[in-house]
Amino acid sequence: MTRKLSIAFAKSAKSNEGVAVFLAAAKDRLPASLAAVDPGGVVAKAAEIAEFSGKSLSAVDVLAPAGATTNRIMVLGTGETPTHNDWTDLGGALVGRLKSIRNVTVYLDVDGVETGASAAANFALGMMLRNYSFDGYKTKKKDDDNGKSEEGDVSVTIVTPDASAAKKAYAEFSGTGEGVLLARDLVNEPANVLGPVEFAKRASELEALGVDIEILTEKEMKKLGMGAFLGVSQGSSRPPRIVIMRWNGGEKNAAPIAFIGKGVVFDTGGISIKPAAGMEDMKGDMGGAAAVTGLMHALASRKAKANVVGMIGLVENMPDANAQRPGDIVKSMSGQTIEVINTDAEGRLILCDMLWYCNDRFKPGFMINLATLTGAILVALGNHHAGLFSNDDVLAERLSEAGETTREKVWRMPLGKDYDKMIDSRFADMKNTGGRYAGSITAAQFLQRFVGKTPWAHLDIAGTAMSSPQTEINRSWGSGYGVRLLNELVRAHYEN
Repeated sequence: MTRKLSIAFAKSAKSNEGVAVFLAAAKDRLPASLAAVDPGGVVAKAAEIAEFSGKSLSAVDVLAPAGATTNRIMVLGTGETPTHNDWTDLGGALVGRLKSIRNVTVYLDVDGVETGASAAANFALGMMLRNYSFDGYKTKKKDDDNGKSEEGDVSVTIVTPDASAAKKAYAEFSGTGEGVLLARDLVNEPANVLGPVEFAKRASELEALGVDIEILTEKEMKKLGMGAFLGVSQGSSRPPRIVIMRWNGGEKNAAPIAFIGKGVVFDTGGISIKPAAGMEDMKGDMGGAAAVTGLMHALASRKAKANVVGMIGLVENMPDANAQRPGDIVKSMSGQTIEVINTDAEGRLILCDMLWYCNDRFKPGFMINLATLTGAILVALGNHHAGLFSNDDVLAERLSEAGETTREKVWRMPLGKDYDKMIDSRFADMKNTGGRYAGSITAAQFLQRFVGKTPWAHLDIAGTAMSSPQTEINRSWGSGYGVRLLNELVRAHYEN
């Protein structure tokens, strides 16, 4: 199980055991506070021998320094001008070095560098995010290189003059971090454990934070005419669900903003079945729904001053005798008909009904949907950016800014009439795929047909929600991508 981090902030602390961590921006500017713990200057000599530069994430680590008042002393380099993301990375890098350590004291003073409550809170957030691991199904404990268990609680004290302000800032940051970890958990869970009903139950736990929950079953979907959504689910013995999560933190009559997530708990491709190699990764085809659930947790935890609707469509795409076939024509809630060319292009079929329903019922100020929608976006952008498609320049620009701030980056892709023509059908109003070329674009064009004039953005997160590059703050297969991005979007632009 993930070891538990207990993080506290204090104006002063004594480090009698465990590890004392100091920070420095340059090799010749080790903190004055180091002398109290290392009166013999052992660490300074070690830093000189190791040619410690103070560059960000560089480190000197001394075990059992002679004459020191603690068992281990570490100095981490911050660089001359650390940003909030650098502080987060530093916290993550520290956790990566701890292994079996149980007590940690971090002295957050850096000669020549301004530190404060925000730096301390971001440092703690980085520790929280890096500490995550998904190992609940392992029956054997993991030991470090010395044979010591890496499990067990870790007590962390961050020493900063702004301890009270840091504690307050971290209370907000940690709620967002918990949302990220929730999204990671959901993506990492195996599909035999997390079906549509079980996912809906997990989302319903947000009621404890004050989120209003409503669940639509197959019966309600049929009554609403969600033929596109239900066509995807008909091959599975597990019934579909739509979970509507509402956070009412803004003005009473203010229009909400809306986030919609694709939640295909497992995607075989249906009758257009996927190749066997790598199909196990399709347990993560609900990364969009995981992100929306994590976002709602983050917003509720920090009592965001906004009215927000989160919707997740939960379904399994299986190829049994009742599954829809290529060539079938389904009728969406909008009344528009869709020729199903490929049953593996199923995500857009559930999203189109959800977008229409959300727009019609809630009249939101904007809608953003997230989906692990196309392999084509991986070909275009790899794992470092999500694909951004939008009918609104302001919304697109704000998403891009939020991506730069959080490093959950997006890259805007084109939309246009020429691409839209590629999904015209001979037999229905449209077909659900435009063929091999421009696959991520034609998928977005499909969704755009269901949003009307409402400002809208589609984030294709197939390359970023799962199996994305590991960083100082993430070593998980499921990354939790989207939670911090959208939380920042709301915080920066859409709160009272």
